[in-house]
Amino acid sequence: MNAKFFDLKKEKQDRMINGALKVFAMQGYRHASTDEIVKEADISKGLLFHYFGSKIGLYTFIYDYSVKFVTLELRACVDPLTSDLFDLMKQMEQAKMHVMKAYPYMQQFLNRAMQETVSEALLAVEEKRAIWMEAWENWYQQVDLSLLPYGVDGIKLRKMLELTIKGLMSERLEDHSFQPEMLYAEICDYLDMMKRIVYR
Repeated sequence: MNAKFFDLKKEKQDRMINGALKVFAMQGYRHASTDEIVKEADISKGLLFHYFGSKIGLYTFIYDYSVKFVTLELRACVDPLTSDLFDLMKQMEQAKMHVMKAYPYMQQFLNRAMQETVSEALLAVEEKRAIWMEAWENWYQQVDLSLLPYGVDGIKLRKMLELTIKGLMSERLEDHSFQPEMLYAEICDYLDMMKRIVYR
């Protein structure tokens, strides 16, 4: 990546980042085309290749940028003393909401990247992906699953909640009804409902 990318005006940087995030998030690496990305970003193809060199160069940059950006928001929103699973997930979703105000497709891109099958893309971000997965799991290490009622499998509960959240996000992005604050409120409603069910 050409370091001079960060010399561009922030508005232009964000247009390029958001254009790439949207296309990679919705289509995956294999089917994402640079033609669609430059159309979304409203830039020339020459400009994209000037700064990133290739499609894989862009993908690698976008992945690295996303991991760093989301991590910073998580550090700002998550209380390291939170031990309740539901409370922790609410704080994590609050961090994602802040991210999506600037970059609506960033979390969806990271979710999609976890399911990526194209070897070129996997190899390009392999190291960063391992770091991201470890960091994500570290947030959950502070949860005390023994606080859950007897018979409730904390691992399965967390997976069920994460799948629900991912499904809600995908649904809102695909039906073009996406608003970060509304999505966050909807997710909190689901978390609160499940907490009442679990602890009743």
